[in-house]
This record gives sequence, C-alpha cells and structure tokens, in this order.
Amino acid sequence: MDTCEDEKRLGVHIAAAQIIHHPNSLWVAIVEMGYAMSRLEIESELFEGGNVTNEAGCSNRSDKPFCKVDHEICQLTNLKSVPNERLHQLMPGKKKLPVSPVKMLAGREGNYSRRGGFSSADRCHMISRYLPVNGPWLVDQMTSRAYVSQFSADGSLFVAGFQGSDIRIYNVDRDWKVQKNILAKSLRWTVTDTSLSPDQHHLVYTSMSPIVHIVNVGSATTESLANITVHEGLDFSAADGGYSFGIFSVKFSTDGRELVAGSSDDSIYVYDLEANKLSLRIAAHMADVNTVTFADESGNLIYSGSDDNLCKVWDRRCFVAKDKPAGVLMGHLEGVTFIDSRGDGRYFISNGKDQTIKLWDTRKINLGFRNYDWDYRWMDYPPQARDLKHPSDQSVATYKGHSVLRTLIRCYFSPEYSTGQKYIYTGSHDSRVYIYDVVTGAQVAVLKHHTSPVRDCSWHPYYPMLVSSSWDGDVVKWEFPGSGEAPTPVSKKRIRRRYYY
Repeated sequence: MDTCEDEKRLGVHIAAAQIIHHPNSLWVAIVEMGYAMSRLEIESELFEGGNVTNEAGCSNRSDKPFCKVDHEICQLTNLKSVPNERLHQLMPGKKKLPVSPVKMLAGREGNYSRRGGFSSADRCHMISRYLPVNGPWLVDQMTSRAYVSQFSADGSLFVAGFQGSDIRIYNVDRDWKVQKNILAKSLRWTVTDTSLSPDQHHLVYTSMSPIVHIVNVGSATTESLANITVHEGLDFSAADGGYSFGIFSVKFSTDGRELVAGSSDDSIYVYDLEANKLSLRIAAHMADVNTVTFADESGNLIYSGSDDNLCKVWDRRCFVAKDKPAGVLMGHLEGVTFIDSRGDGRYFISNGKDQTIKLWDTRKINLGFRNYDWDYRWMDYPPQARDLKHPSDQSVATYKGHSVLRTLIRCYFSPEYSTGQKYIYTGSHDSRVYIYDVVTGAQVAVLKHHTSPVRDCSWHPYYPMLVSSSWDGDVVKWEFPGSGEAPTPVSKKRIRRRYYY
C-alpha cells in the first residue's frame, strides 16, 4: 500500500478516536479526516449534486419532481432508505441532500444512531446512491435474441433464456462461468419465461405451448440436452381437453410447491407440484394474460396483467364467485406487459404498452376501461396519445421516458437489501435501461449499450450490479463507478432476425 493510502487510513482512525472521546466536536473530527475524507466527499458530491455522466449513459437528477407522489409509499420508502434523523441534526450542511459516506461512517463511530452500527436504512442510504451505471462488461454473446434474464434470490446464479432454445445458468461467484446449458424441448417460437425454484434445484421454462417444462439443474453436468436430461412436461391444458395455447409468464411460489402461469387463452393457471396436477384455472381477462406473479410469501394473493389494459388482484381465500377478482385496477390506456410485486401484498408496479410504468395500491379498485385499438408489435405509439390520462386512473404514480414496443418489456423494483426499493428500473424498446426514483419519478440513470430492444434486466439482490440482455444477443453487466476495472470490448455479431413477438 502506498504512503498516501496509509495517511488516509491513519486519518480515519484518528478522527474515529476523536469522535468517540469528544462526541460534541463531531464536525471538527470529520474535517480532520483530511485525505480520508477528500475522495469520498468528492464522489458524494457527484451523486448529491446532479448529473453523473459516463460512457454508458447519464443520470439526470432534479429537485423538481417528475411526478408528485403524496402517498404512504413515500413514507415506507423513506423508512427503508433514509438514515437516522440524528445524523441530519448533528451534521452541518443542507438537510435535503443525502448524508455523505464519510459523515455516515463518522456517525457510526460516534454511535449517534444509538444502535452501535448501521441500520438497514443506513445501509440502503449508503449503497443506493451508487447506481450500477459503469460499464458494460460482456457476460455472454449469443446469435439469437435474449428474452429473459434474472438473478437467483441469493444472487449466486443468473439465468438467461434465448429465442434459439438456449437457456444458460451462469455462476456469478465463479466469474460468470456457464454452470448449466439447457436446450429447450419442444420449443414454439421462443423461451417466453423461466423461473428458478427457491432452493435453486429446479428450473421451469415456457414457450407458446400449454406444456411447462421442469428441469433438475442441480446435477453436475453442464449440458442439459432434452434427450439426455429429463425435461418433465407439466400439461396445463389437461383440465380442458388438451387444447393448445401459449404461456407468457410463469412463477414459483415462495415455498416452491406451486406454479402460477398466465396464458394466451386469457386465463391464469395454478399448478400443484406436490400433487402433480392443475389446482386452479381462472378465466381472468378478456385478452392475453401477459404477466402473473404471487403478491407475497403467503401465496394467497395473485396479481395479473393483460392486453385488456387491466391489472387484477386475485385472493384465493375468498372467491365469492367463480372467476371474480378481489380487485380491478385501471389506469393503463393500453395492454399490460409485466408486473412486479413489492412483496408486501399491497403495492406493485406494471409496465404498459401506453409507454408508462404505474405504481399501484391494491386498496384502490374499480371497473374496467378500454381505449382505441392499435398494435404495438409493428406500430409506433401515437404521439397524440402520450399525454393522455385515463379518466379513472387509480394508480399512485406514473413513470415515463422508456419505450414499450414489439415485445413484453419488463420492469422491477430495485432490491430491498441494498436500495430499500427506492428505484424502479426497466428495459426499453429503444435499446436502453431506465432507472426511476420511486418517490420523485425522476430518471436517475439511462444505460446505453445495446442495439436492439432490452426485454429484460436484473439488479443483483445485494451488490450494486445490474445485468441487461437484449435482442442483439448480448448479456452485459453494469456496476457502480470506481471499481477500476475496464469494460470488456464488445464485438458485434450479426443477429439473425426473426420477426416474431
């Protein structure tokens, strides 16, 4: 370690000792950190002061809210991501700005939070300011379109599914080595969705077929060919005479005992894996069910979104009448492409073909609404429709800037552990990844690399790392600035275009 680094470390220890013995002179101690403070303060001001620009994209923060969210969600988000109030009271400076890392560390040494260390909110306040906008670094490059890409719950694995029938599982902790390469069986059109079981032993994948395949991914072999490894088919059409339809969305329940799926026959299906049979079919919507998910760990509540423009809530404990939802949420002017739950059984976000993300509170319900017809698969969104608002919009907030065309673009809350779910991020038809602030609605980052639509992307559950995948065949990772590692040069291959959606 060089002399400068030694001086920095020494400055931190001296300042920490002064804080402990003289807590009332906290600001003086911070100033005396010298070299230890300088670099972190400069980085902090970059994130506090406004724009962050790099080769990948830019962050346009603004004090003026893009959308005003005067709601309980603001308080819940702040509780998860705002540091202890005593740090604001004891530290000089503008209270509206985030508390800098050095001030946070000094406060921790002085035990001003009275907790003896960082709380989860303190941690989120620190980590969430370092957005994964640096890069990208190439993870993989395929010759077919990437349709799905997600981290496992613990972040140790990453799953990507491609139109050319490949489903790859990467070991994140082993330098992104391909741990399992699955060749999809009886593929129709593309891999539309994948879901990894909570214990990470099994993976299910879907295509435009009523058969959901489940594969044991815990075996030692890397290749998982359909004629070598058992790809067990779960028939979701058995209850209705075996007619054909496609499945757009599939998710494991938290306990791994059930699957929920959304289909092209306007229905929601629940499959009991222990009993190996369908346990529920709901004629849920008036058009394709593009997305479904369990609302929380209980598995009782299900959210669904459809091309009928509606989001619906289904409570399996109290079906008053057959196929009757517990709530209908309207506000999108066009079809819903994806839903992500906040995990609390109350809030979720949806991506829509009206080019917006909406935040919902399930306690607000109403009847449905239908706008004029257009087809997002080959038509641009009408310019005159971009500023339209649903006459009975029940959403809590709306986020605009990204593009939802040609395919079912996905959006998500940022991780709870590292960010307190204070951001929303999404792929986009314009080949970018957009990150929004939940409370202000501002675009805090736009990641630019891909040359084709980004259908899916995933934020690591614990680290400031985001992976995006695109129809250009690239799977790339983004990290927070300052890691010192140079991005991997990406050589573009010609992708064989197949105009299906």
